[in-house]
Amino acid sequence: MADRYAMAREIQQLDAQVDAQRIMYLLSAYEHPWLMRKALEFALFRTYAAPSISRLLKATNQFQQHGQKRYDDTSLLLTTLIERGYDSAEGAAAIARMNHWHGRYRIQNEDFLYVLSVFIYEPVRWINRFGWRPVTPHEGEAIYHFWAAIGKRMNIQAIPSSYRAFEAFNLAYERNHFVYAESNYVVGEATVQIFLGWYPRWLRPAVRQGIYALLDEPLRQAFGFPRAPGWLRASLPQGLKGTLSGQRLLPPRRRPYHFTEIANRTYPQGHTLATLGPTHPVDAEGAQQHELH
Repeated sequence: MADRYAMAREIQQLDAQVDAQRIMYLLSAYEHPWLMRKALEFALFRTYAAPSISRLLKATNQFQQHGQKRYDDTSLLLTTLIERGYDSAEGAAAIARMNHWHGRYRIQNEDFLYVLSVFIYEPVRWINRFGWRPVTPHEGEAIYHFWAAIGKRMNIQAIPSSYRAFEAFNLAYERNHFVYAESNYVVGEATVQIFLGWYPRWLRPAVRQGIYALLDEPLRQAFGFPRAPGWLRASLPQGLKGTLSGQRLLPPRRRPYHFTEIANRTYPQGHTLATLGPTHPVDAEGAQQHELH
């Protein structure tokens, strides 16, 4: 069997800041591809529990009317940055695309910071909780530097200067902003419907309960979702951990996993970065007026 920890040692020899793009790529394409993708899905889901974010998203109506496209577009933009790097032509185009659409709305810098932070800490938490090996402190620093560099390119201000400082911001934001609002529920439920659409109809009730079981209590309450049965809240994380930890006994991945090269529901024939973005977007002033009510 090939050495399962060879890539971890390679990563350890790289510089966490200078080589952040390379480290992020190796973690996502080779070491933890499934977990990184699922963690980013739930990272975005987590942001919808803050009313200042969910009110604007509800006003744009993209989740309610074009949920799958909204999900696929966001996933493709984020994974383009991970797979190609933010210094590549594709990465620069992805950032320009995000800046273009975000620029239509008045978004608070604090909310931008929180969204950026979940891309760092949710993958780390998911991998540490379920993965075949934990994220090392060195890798955590690289993930921080990767997303901090993207944040700077998106003109996000006052990005905390260290991994620990940004983590403290992330936790404080959730304590202060995770409260129930009707817009949280609307956007959260629209996102749950996207997830359910990937499964046969007969399986969807069980999948829904599985989603609820993976939500921590402050997040669940902020959405107004029902609590999953206690046995499922206990057994599902244990089952995921047991299944995924077994990967340490398998040979290392030899070919990279590239999400951007896989056909998806919205773009079965492939996509270009220019096609990514809202369908019939609400004008900025209209969305902001809805946000205030």
